[in-house]
Amino acid sequence: MTPPATHHQILIIGGGTAGITVAARLRRAGVRDIALLEPSETHWYQPLWTLVGGGQAPLRASLRTEAEVIPPGVRWLRERATAVDPTARTVTTASGRVLTYKRLVLAPGLQLDWDGVPGLAAALGHGGVSSNYRPDLAPHTWELIRRMRRGTAVFTMPSGPVKCGGAPQKIAYLAADHWRKRGVLGSIRTVLVLPEPSLFKVPVFDRALTETARRYGIEVRLKSEMTALDGAAREAEITDHATGKSETLRYDLLHAVPPQRAPQWLADGPLADPASPYGYVKADRETLQHPDFPEVFALGDVANLPTSKTGAAIRKQAPVLVANLLAGLRGRPAAARYDGYTSCPLVTARHKMLLAEFDYDLNPAPSIPFIDTTRERTDMWFLKRYGLPQLYFKGMLKGLA
Repeated sequence: MTPPATHHQILIIGGGTAGITVAARLRRAGVRDIALLEPSETHWYQPLWTLVGGGQAPLRASLRTEAEVIPPGVRWLRERATAVDPTARTVTTASGRVLTYKRLVLAPGLQLDWDGVPGLAAALGHGGVSSNYRPDLAPHTWELIRRMRRGTAVFTMPSGPVKCGGAPQKIAYLAADHWRKRGVLGSIRTVLVLPEPSLFKVPVFDRALTETARRYGIEVRLKSEMTALDGAAREAEITDHATGKSETLRYDLLHAVPPQRAPQWLADGPLADPASPYGYVKADRETLQHPDFPEVFALGDVANLPTSKTGAAIRKQAPVLVANLLAGLRGRPAAARYDGYTSCPLVTARHKMLLAEFDYDLNPAPSIPFIDTTRERTDMWFLKRYGLPQLYFKGMLKGLA
């Protein structure tokens, strides 16, 4: 016999950055009936993994238990969502439980598609292959960098939206800086493979990163990506999308970023945006409300928004989403607007960083107007290493920042 559906005023799918931040803000606004679906008992501060891979932070600094970050008064359902029916306003879980809602917030994040590049999944973790996009492998990245004295190092980024679009190249700069200080940079060929037409889409930061790559002697392959990998032979196939030609690069170290997409149960469902080949959820770019199902909101990595998928974007999205969700419950129109703000801390060396902040129109949107974050700064590095994790755990996840 099927048990009756359990109803909640607010149901949030996902207990990562976006889900916890929204839950905390709703609680501070006085909402009492909030349930949060999240199967994992571990909560990661993922922006720190680049520094872990670069030997500048311990992995444990990015870790909390999920129980530590769940806001008081929020009911934690330790299950995975498997389907949403927005017409019936139901969510089905992996155990077969059916939940109903008055408002639904989608924040499940995205999926790393390690099988999206033939040979990548099998090669991970050995034979010189690593990725900072997995917490267990980020320390391995540093071991590979630390031990390398000569040879070829390849750093790749896939086509399509990825979380923290600057991360695939930041680790290349950290590696090159380490090798420079060890006096071995001249013996290492460093290749950076990016699918984009430039290093960064905001011109002022593109110029700065172009100079950074030149300083380290990095070969930058634009409009290119890794399309296959032979881990046993230590060979990566690099395809130039501008010419259609492919080249086989033999590597001694390979840092790979996998293709990324929405969770399959969302991509296959009615909430996905037909305009997104990766299955991301349709959402109004300003209100974060689903255009076809106004009871549904989306933010963070899963939302198909024309901005970078970063925690900084979530910090600006969450108050807008909460304001519009509460307005709807009170019978008022959605008046709050998200302008596309996002931020990418671009680490270029040990203790050096640029801070790229911009909106939907790629206009600079600095949080600290009197500091020039378009040039490498030591204070910005300390902000990333120490300040931003504190802002995250003690501010964002508490609904205070």
